[in-house]
Amino acid sequence: MIVRLAAILAALLLATPAQAQQKLTLLLDWFVNPDHGPLFVAQERGYFREAGLDVEMIAPSDPNDPPKLVAAGRADLAISYQPQLTIQAAEGLPLIRVATLVATPLNSLVVLRDGPVKSVADLKGKKIGFSVGGFEDALLKAMLEKHGLKLGDVTLININFALSPALLAGRVDAVIGAFRNFELNQLDIEGKPGRAFYVEEEGVPTYDELIVVANKARANDPSFRRFVDAVERGTTWMINHPQEGFQLFIRGRKDLDNELNRRAWNATLPRFAHSPAALDRARYVRFAEFLKAQGLIKQAPAVDSYAIELR
Repeated sequence: MIVRLAAILAALLLATPAQAQQKLTLLLDWFVNPDHGPLFVAQERGYFREAGLDVEMIAPSDPNDPPKLVAAGRADLAISYQPQLTIQAAEGLPLIRVATLVATPLNSLVVLRDGPVKSVADLKGKKIGFSVGGFEDALLKAMLEKHGLKLGDVTLININFALSPALLAGRVDAVIGAFRNFELNQLDIEGKPGRAFYVEEEGVPTYDELIVVANKARANDPSFRRFVDAVERGTTWMINHPQEGFQLFIRGRKDLDNELNRRAWNATLPRFAHSPAALDRARYVRFAEFLKAQGLIKQAPAVDSYAIELR
């Protein structure tokens, strides 16, 4: 009887961790790619599980949906972007930043290296492809103004996310919205190297590219701090073990094992936030003022109303 009771107690103890796992749904911003490296390393290394979390990561069918679904209470967390969050916060969407994933801009203006455009000033009279109106227009406007140009000095063409193909086919002379860790590598693989003009060097305040947002009503949910701690562990491990980290990233996802993702992985490694929970409030203030000056928001919201540092 005593032996049987001990066995039952042991079984219960073994079952407890699994039963204690709290489910969290994390909506990605796009299809799975190296920008999400720390998340998948944290998952594969068991850091989420050790934090008492069962994290389900879902790629959206529409990249505009994740923050809206979190705001509506239909998901726990979402990967978003600092500029997008600031605009949505100014519109009254109940979202709040709880972590940073990629701590530098990835956005850039890209041309073919062997083409006629050697500086932003050379874009006068040229065709520029874009995918997302509004924000990308604002980036381009600021970059052009630094070189004495206006939006009216170029022709904008909506290329619907086909950035590299449009550039390679000669449909446009440049593309805005190209991620420097992807499009540059993609062009190089195609044998047509690109030249990038980095937004933060051309009149645009620096900002966090990828962030994690939650519903403001759940800002103090303790599970979010555990989630962020696990992501930090994942980031630290993959920086220390970059190639092993890539193997974890593609585990069970062999479609991601290609030359572009290998290059993008290495290009993205130095851009991940080493301390995801840390918040640079001055950076958020500067960028909100930039968005206001560009006419994308009427009033810059108070930083603490849409971005916090979890304790």
